[in-house]
Amino acid sequence: MAILRTKGSRSFSFSFRVFASAISIALCIFFACSFLFTTHHHNHHNNNYIGSDGIVHGFESARRSILALKTDPLKPRLDHIKKQAEDHRSLALMYASYARKLKLENSKVVRVFAELSRDFSDLMNKPQYTALFNSDGTIDEAVLRQLEKEVKERIKTARQVIGEAKESFDNQLKIQKLKDTIFAVNEQLTKAKKQGAFSSLIAAKSIPKSLHCLSMRLMEERISHPEKYSDEGKPTAPEFEDPKLYHYAIFSDNVLAASVVVNSATKNAKEPWKHVFHVVTDKMNLGTMQVMFKLKNYNGAHIEVKAVEDYKFLNSSYVPVLRQLESANLQKFYFENKLENATKDTTNMKFRNPKYLSILNHLRFYLPEMYPKLHRILFLDDDIVVQKDLTGLWKIDMDGKVNGAVETCFGSFHRYAQYMNFSHPLIKAKFNPKACAWAYGMNFFDLDAWRREKCTEEYHYWQNLNENRTLWKLGTLPPGLITFYSTTKPLEKSWHVLGLGYNPSISMEEIKNAAVVHFNGNMKPWLDIGMNQFKPLWTKFVDYELDFVQACNFGA
Repeated sequence: MAILRTKGSRSFSFSFRVFASAISIALCIFFACSFLFTTHHHNHHNNNYIGSDGIVHGFESARRSILALKTDPLKPRLDHIKKQAEDHRSLALMYASYARKLKLENSKVVRVFAELSRDFSDLMNKPQYTALFNSDGTIDEAVLRQLEKEVKERIKTARQVIGEAKESFDNQLKIQKLKDTIFAVNEQLTKAKKQGAFSSLIAAKSIPKSLHCLSMRLMEERISHPEKYSDEGKPTAPEFEDPKLYHYAIFSDNVLAASVVVNSATKNAKEPWKHVFHVVTDKMNLGTMQVMFKLKNYNGAHIEVKAVEDYKFLNSSYVPVLRQLESANLQKFYFENKLENATKDTTNMKFRNPKYLSILNHLRFYLPEMYPKLHRILFLDDDIVVQKDLTGLWKIDMDGKVNGAVETCFGSFHRYAQYMNFSHPLIKAKFNPKACAWAYGMNFFDLDAWRREKCTEEYHYWQNLNENRTLWKLGTLPPGLITFYSTTKPLEKSWHVLGLGYNPSISMEEIKNAAVVHFNGNMKPWLDIGMNQFKPLWTKFVDYELDFVQACNFGA
């Protein structure tokens, strides 16, 4: 029974498989016949359709599947061709625009790319192709092929032109990038220069802590012992008015710097007791100066200490600078310390220092009136050091000139044109732009010749004209050059060597041979920014043995 059941089961399984196969074959035959019947009916319908233009359509369409009745398979191909044309037209426009930016208008590049873009636009605007793009029905493959051919031709031309122009574009791009980089670096450099100039100005105007300490301690001593240092009620020493002695004028508000000038001059003088120093300061520093110059005898030299206020004729009704100082615009120009405003004129940044408007800086134009009984006087800045005996200056024949000074011009540098505005008709008519400039700092003045030439009146005339700063910028050198234009006698250069406050390349041999060395510039020897190689020339004349100096840690 088991064997029979097994055979029956196998027979039933085989019969089922045969039946399933027969059904599958029948279905395949049915679908094949349906497809052939449908295709034949569609072809017969298309072969009998004539378009409105008289052309029989449908021979090419006969190969399409039944799905073409709903979605034309040529539509994606048309969209792709159209996109290619639009992309290359945009690319040509972009290259034309970039060529203009790179300033290639003089070449053919701009015109070629503009024509390429126009060709693509004209192609896409042709009536047969416009109809193709706007059609919602069947796409004519013949027209599509013609469009594809023309688009490919223009694409080939566009790529060829781009390839030929690529090198030019690359070079121009590199040049443009380099220009942009240079411009950016110049902007940064200009900004850094302005900030550096402003910082340098602040550093030059600053008072070191040790110097401030010295002034305070000297003033404390002055207040504690007024009877010891006061000159009020005492008669003027005859030496101060003796024209037979060697007279010096020093105008300063820096007590340590003034003491170094006197120290260096007296230590190098052969007969220091014949030398008279007229030190003038402002009222605020008068006490400190009085104490400093009475702490030692300076090898027997005579030292007169006075304040500007002691000279009653120096008032705003007589002195143009004092009158101009009352101007709000001038005060703003000098005392405006905001970086964006204070650095507008970086070329003359150093002249924005308020010291250039200080009456102490302009006292040099009133020497004959300040010392009416003297015939000759040597003017010294407070940033100089005397290295030799200076009495030889009194033996020089001035040839009737007023001012004995060392000239600073060499080549085209330090000529009058650099200090004055020669576009102004008054300056142009009066002075020679190539005239050689000279230096302030050590000037030997013949006061009799000064009075004869009326130099102070000349100074007043030009200073009044320059109230709005149109003749020269600022400072005392330009009005000095004007005042003593034809009355200056050149001195040997070894009398006065300049630049120790800004020029590190001055030779030590030149410095060694100099009678006076001048720390003109921002890097003064008493400041931290002073040049170390030149500082010893100045510090060796500082009175470090004084208790007041030691208490303020100078040189620490």
